Amino acid sequence: MTILIVGLGNPGEKFEKTWHNLGKETLENLAKNSNFSSFKENKKKKFSFSQKEVFGQKIILAKSLTYMNESGEAVKNLLSFLKLKPKNLWLIHDDLDIPLGKLKISKNRSSAGHKGVESIINYLGTKNFVRFRVGIGGKSALAPYRNLVSGTEVLKKSSQKKLNQAIKLATGALIFAVQNNLEKAMQRFN
Repeated sequence: MTILIVGLGNPGEKFEKTWHNLGKETLENLAKNSNFSSFKENKKKKFSFSQKEVFGQKIILAKSLTYMNESGEAVKNLLSFLKLKPKNLWLIHDDLDIPLGKLKISKNRSSAGHKGVESIINYLGTKNFVRFRVGIGGKSALAPYRNLVSGTEVLKKSSQKKLNQAIKLATGALIFAVQNNLEKAMQRFN
């Protein structure tokens, strides 16, 4: 089975190291640590991707070249270009409703207000895909990170350690899911 893993985020240096780019940064971390080739850009179709066989499965890592809230067009283009169905899609993104340091894997769920996911559901006409939702908030942690979540403020050094921990958790969950299967990953991480 081919798995397309898309890390959501915004393009440009202005948005690097922000909570809202957690999905994209996790994907880049996974690519680097798993020796994927350099990402190939398709500017016309608004995405970049890299691929490799891992544990006997073809894994494609991809990033949208659009802003987060416009991710749907790039993801639809990716699926069409790669001749894949939404069921082959795994999204990784930040989630304000999940406490910092936690991760939830879900399938076939609504956007719950996440504008990037909402765009993808609208473009694909389905919510039948997998989401790795990486916690950046929760009730206790919400207030200190409200501005960071918007993707407009670069992380301060004091927050970089927490961001790196979230990226490490998400990268580990993706690797575990590819190696073992999605159901086992859901049992372990949810």
